[in-house]
Amino acid sequence: MINKLKIKQSSKVSVVLLALMLFGEAYSYGQTTIPKDSLPKDSVKSTYDIADLIYQIFRPGKPRKPAQKKSGITPMPSIAYNPSIGAQIGLKAVAGRVLGHEPNTLMSIAATSASITTKGIIYFYLAHNVYTPGNRWNFQGSLVAAKTVVPDFGFGIGAKGTGTPEEVILANPDRKGYVIHGQYYNFREKVYKQVMENLFIGAGVSIDIRRALEDKSNPDGLTPYHIYSREKGFKTDHYLANGFLFNLQYTTRDNQNRAYKGIYADAGLRVNQSWIGSTKNAVQLTTDFRKYWSLSSRNPEHVLAFWNWGSYLVSGTLPYLELPGTGKDVNYRSGRGYTVGYFKGTDYFYSELEYRFPITANKFLSGVTFVNVQTANDNLGTKIFHKWQPAGGAGLRILFNKATRTNLCVDYAIGNYGAKGLFLGLNEVF
Repeated sequence: MINKLKIKQSSKVSVVLLALMLFGEAYSYGQTTIPKDSLPKDSVKSTYDIADLIYQIFRPGKPRKPAQKKSGITPMPSIAYNPSIGAQIGLKAVAGRVLGHEPNTLMSIAATSASITTKGIIYFYLAHNVYTPGNRWNFQGSLVAAKTVVPDFGFGIGAKGTGTPEEVILANPDRKGYVIHGQYYNFREKVYKQVMENLFIGAGVSIDIRRALEDKSNPDGLTPYHIYSREKGFKTDHYLANGFLFNLQYTTRDNQNRAYKGIYADAGLRVNQSWIGSTKNAVQLTTDFRKYWSLSSRNPEHVLAFWNWGSYLVSGTLPYLELPGTGKDVNYRSGRGYTVGYFKGTDYFYSELEYRFPITANKFLSGVTFVNVQTANDNLGTKIFHKWQPAGGAGLRILFNKATRTNLCVDYAIGNYGAKGLFLGLNEVF
């Protein structure tokens, strides 16, 4: 819990509240690693972050004391906003510890959160990302229970075509909005083994349960979700998607929160099997590639970053809400400009290019500009790579933690069909 601070000056309170209001999701269940100090000591001293700002507000003119060992558990508000969930408020706690004494051991993280949003979403999760000494093993896992409200804009990429009335409703070329209510439960655990420097192999399992699914505004069932589910043999009120996970991962990033240089690449197979409870069998291939170029040796914060994320159905049948699409990456951050699931298909391909640059000399403020494109197949004959949907925007970065390069992110993006929105979060999108 956060104690209330009794401050006479209302301006001081306003600044702190602003900092808390910008607080997004610090740790997602896929990649929650926070490295140890990633900046040289001289650089850290010359850099200014939120902690320095708050100290100056409450202790003006007083020198900072030498850093002391802090508690391993950090409670904090969970506040965020994006067009998919609306405004979110809740509580979370994060614990971090380096296991072992090897200099190349990354910090292990555990996090839990409970939150509610203005769109009626109630969300609880418990997650961990544990590195054994020397990064020999990495355990990633999460447990989620949620009351969900899922926006839906149909199957495909918004391409127009001819077909039966139900086929046109499913493809939804005009992107009419629907809302699916339900319950969501997930258990996921993966184990990675380092087989050589920077290269990991992993395996695990994911149990996904959807219950009490309904579109309250369309009781007749003529919605993309109902049409797809009936066509593919799924019950419209519930299903399970249980599968095994196999991954190959390579990374040379200098920092996982805000890389200046390096590569991150991950290729994975998900194999849903009915004998472990999945409603349908399916094999799905997912790829994630990120590359970072620092454009200045004198000022490495000038970075050109590229991201490609794709998912492709190899065989079998996926439930509608598990189809890959906008914002369906592991951290739910892709496709700025559109809500989660705005475009989706059995095959999906996404790319983004972002330029990151400093604004102030002390690195407290920086900015980004970005463009992205996505493509998917549909049921009217459109194949992947035949039609593309672009979006773009710009954002402000506020340095939250200079030792770990953690930024508060405020982005505004615009896409097609009148789609636009403000996106708040903690840590870079990729």
